[in-house]
Amino acid sequence: MKQFEVTFIVDPVLSGDELKSAVATYTSMLEAEGCKIVAIDELGLKQLAYDINKRSSGIYYTIEFQSESGEVIAKMELALRRDERIMRFLTVRLDKFGIKYNADKRAGKIGKVKEKVKTEETAKEPVKRQAPVAKAEEAKVEAEVESADASAENVGE
Repeated sequence: MKQFEVTFIVDPVLSGDELKSAVATYTSMLEAEGCKIVAIDELGLKQLAYDINKRSSGIYYTIEFQSESGEVIAKMELALRRDERIMRFLTVRLDKFGIKYNADKRAGKIGKVKEKVKTEETAKEPVKRQAPVAKAEEAKVEAEVESADASAENVGE
């Protein structure tokens, strides 16, 4: 099976229900043609590099799907061109590297860094590292103050 990804930008002035119906339209179209939907990703509202239809932002959606042949793409792109809610779209066939990248991204290996849960031991480690540095800085500041005092005394004599 070949794997494809279609990314499209939806007009941001639409209501939440209209946005969901736009996505549902294309997912149901793909399923009716015998495609398997791998993932649907809402990337959210983003600024556009240039204005499209007098809009400076748009809501991005990505649908990743598998198909035996690419015949469904022509039908889907025709529907995307005719739909006034869709501002732009791009359909790409994924190679093995693209498939692996998307799988890793969905698994959380790529993208946002997950916060590690700090245990008591790891919470104490940075304090141990910072303490000698702080003491060294204090000693350096005290030495500078003493040298300034000594030079001030020498000037007064």
